[in-house]
Amino acid sequence: MQIFVTGGAGFIGSAYVRALLQDEYPGMAGASVTVLDLLSYSGNRDNLPLSDSRLRFIEGDISDSDLLQDLLPGHDAIVHFAAESHVDRSISGALPFVTTNVLGTQVLLDAARAAGVGRFVHVSTDEVYGSIAEGSWTETWPLAPNSPYAASKAGSDLLALAAHRTHGMDVVVTRCSNNYGPHQFPEKVIPLFVTNLLDGKPVPLYGDGGNVRDWLHVADHCRGIQLVLEKGRSGEVYHIGGGTELSNRELTERLLEACGAGWDMVRPVADRKGHDRRYSLDISKISEELGYSPRVGLADGLAATVAWYRDNRAWWEPLKSRAGL
Repeated sequence: MQIFVTGGAGFIGSAYVRALLQDEYPGMAGASVTVLDLLSYSGNRDNLPLSDSRLRFIEGDISDSDLLQDLLPGHDAIVHFAAESHVDRSISGALPFVTTNVLGTQVLLDAARAAGVGRFVHVSTDEVYGSIAEGSWTETWPLAPNSPYAASKAGSDLLALAAHRTHGMDVVVTRCSNNYGPHQFPEKVIPLFVTNLLDGKPVPLYGDGGNVRDWLHVADHCRGIQLVLEKGRSGEVYHIGGGTELSNRELTERLLEACGAGWDMVRPVADRKGHDRRYSLDISKISEELGYSPRVGLADGLAATVAWYRDNRAWWEPLKSRAGL
């Protein structure tokens, strides 16, 4: 089995690649992996076991059709993580998000079809739905993205599903809630707060801190993706959630406690433009069809994540310095 992973040097993609190469997924034991990653600011070679004989790493762009034409033949499946993903960056400049997330996905879909690749798993986000005051989104909920990032992901979702309906491609789409865990680039809220607190620096809390998110450990997310790759129905969308909703204020409180800090380290800042109030995914479909349920509880997951950042300064300190965080 040969798996082609885009964005495999990023946070979630590299977690998936490491799990695959460690044979954590019995149905893919012994599989070889090709990683294609542009190594933009959040991609990192150090996230990957580059010495593993089953891993081939290529630095390149998913929008490079000639490169894809050379690389894709012989692969059994594609897991497509590659994306620009930070909402704040999309607000300050949307063009890279449209270029990578929309155009890049279409180029990849066309190349996959031409190469005769089998299954195409398109990894997306709950942010495509907008905001929900109560209840939870099902997979048939209308898309109503509010940020340029979310809009670009919604566009890529629709292109992927259109490739199934128009060309008969074996496409499946996953939409996840907020991920956390080791190796996450420190612009995201949990690693930003943790690394700031470890350095004795204050943390910024948007608005009133009442925005609510469901938190999903990256290991659970990757396991859900693998279930979809192996058993998901073609042309379908599957939600992958963590089952623990917290307001940003509640999350901040937990991170302060985990890092031995108090509320004097919190600095309220102006709210993000168009900040969605609440996200919530209904995960009954993937649970009933594929047997998914989250295994990593938030308390254990956060404790392990804080410990990882505490023990791996050599990984995150240069990243924060280069990014000016």
